[in-house]
Amino acid sequence: MLKHSIKVGFSFGITSGIITTLGLMVGLSSSTHSKLVVIGGILTIAVADAFSDALGIHISEESENKHTTREIWESTVSTFLFKFIFALTFIVPVLLFQLSLAVIVSLVWGFSLLGLLSYNMAKEQNEKPWNVVLEHWLVALMVVVLTNYIGSFIATKFN
Repeated sequence: MLKHSIKVGFSFGITSGIITTLGLMVGLSSSTHSKLVVIGGILTIAVADAFSDALGIHISEESENKHTTREIWESTVSTFLFKFIFALTFIVPVLLFQLSLAVIVSLVWGFSLLGLLSYNMAKEQNEKPWNVVLEHWLVALMVVVLTNYIGSFIATKFN
């Protein structure tokens, strides 16, 4: 069983890494159709957003006023590392496939990871796993659909 502080970083980092990176990839892909731009976006998310999320978790954990300094820093560092690492995994399909296929592979990868995380979390909390999985998938799907439309809108208005 993971310590609470590591579990916070793990669950937040992976979830944010998946949803943010997929949204960025879909939006940039539909607006630019450029592998270079998508890779640059993923690298930017992996660094800038991982630091941002880590600081957000740090401040959130501090504001609860119930964690030790060590626990707060464990949550901070684990959030950064998990977000950074999982965001970077989305570069692999972009390097291996044409961009349109890479986005599909990334969507399957991301939704699979999110489903597995959600399923395990629900089981630990004695909730109906598929209700939790579907709820989390729905949020991720909304992000993907919205960023696709935003990217397409930008492409038609500014190209």
